[in-house]
Amino acid sequence: MQKNVDNCLYIRDMPKTNKTKGQIEAEISEAIIKFEKEYMGRGPDETKTYIIGDMVLVRLRGVLTPAEKQLAKSDDNFKGRALIKQVRIELLEKAKILLDKIIMDVLGEKVVSLHTDISTITGERVIIFTLESVPQIE
Repeated sequence: MQKNVDNCLYIRDMPKTNKTKGQIEAEISEAIIKFEKEYMGRGPDETKTYIIGDMVLVRLRGVLTPAEKQLAKSDDNFKGRALIKQVRIELLEKAKILLDKIIMDVLGEKVVSLHTDISTITGERVIIFTLESVPQIE
């Protein structure tokens, strides 16, 4: 792919692949599941990845541990829910390098930023990666 950056033309080395968008999204999902199991200690019940322009959205369902579910359920003043969110976000921020590498390895694109949130009610988490550029997928 050619890009014009500051009036300098260069060709970006892009991994050559014959994979479909769906296959690439599935590969990212599998890598995120592996990350969750190895780094967080438990994998999600379901994971789905969507590549949308220069973003990758990963939706994980069933991520709360039984202890987190109890803490969220018995929380009348939301302190437990806030604690779960704070810990989960902090853990992901500490692992940003690992997550960025997953995206780089699969898409060949640099991650510019990572955004995440978790619902302590539904047990669902979303992770959004913004990329340096739109991945070239056939």
